[in-house]
Amino acid sequence: MIIYLHGFRSAPASIKAQALQRHMTAKGLAHAFWCEQLPVSPHAAVALVEAQIAHCRRERPELPPTLVGSSLGGFYATWLAEKHGLAAALVNPAVVAPLSLEAWIGPQTNLYTGERFDFTSRHIEELRALDIAAITRPERYWLLAETGDEVLDYRDAVTKYAGARQTVLAGGDHGFSRWNDYLDALLAFAGLAS
Repeated sequence: MIIYLHGFRSAPASIKAQALQRHMTAKGLAHAFWCEQLPVSPHAAVALVEAQIAHCRRERPELPPTLVGSSLGGFYATWLAEKHGLAAALVNPAVVAPLSLEAWIGPQTNLYTGERFDFTSRHIEELRALDIAAITRPERYWLLAETGDEVLDYRDAVTKYAGARQTVLAGGDHGFSRWNDYLDALLAFAGLAS
C-alpha cells in the first residue's frame, strides 16, 4: 500500500497524486493507493494517516505501507516513518515546515478545491511538535528533489536526509517536474513492482 500525503494548500486532486493513482490503476494496483484530503491541523492530519497505517497493518501485516509525501506531506511522512518504522519517499519535502510556513499564517485557499481556511499560530505549534531533529534509519528513506524548487531550498533536504537514497535533479520546480519518470521506481521502493 502506498499512502500518499499531499502538501500545504494541496489535495488528492494534485497533479502528482493523480498521476500516481492513474499509474497504479493501470498496473492493477488501484487497491494499493490511498490519498485523502488532509486536515489543516497537523495534529488531525497525522491522526488520519495513523488510522490508515493501522488499517493497513491489520489487512496486510506482511507488507507494511510505504509513505510518499510531497512538500508538507514529506514533513508528515518523516514523523510517521520514524514513529511507525516505515519507509518513506519524500518529494521536495518541507524539512523546516514550522519556519517556512510561518509566513502563511492567515486566510488561505486550497489550490485544488477552492476551500478557504485559516492557518494559525496554533498550527505552527503543532508542526513544531512533529519536527524530527534527525532521522534514525536513513535506509528507510528516499529523497526526490529538484534544485530549481522555487518554494523550498533543496539543500535543507539533502542535509536532513544524509545517508538516505537521494535523487537530486538539476532544474525543475517545487512540483517536481520529472515525477512521471519515477513512478515505476516508487512502486519498486514500496515493494509493489510486478
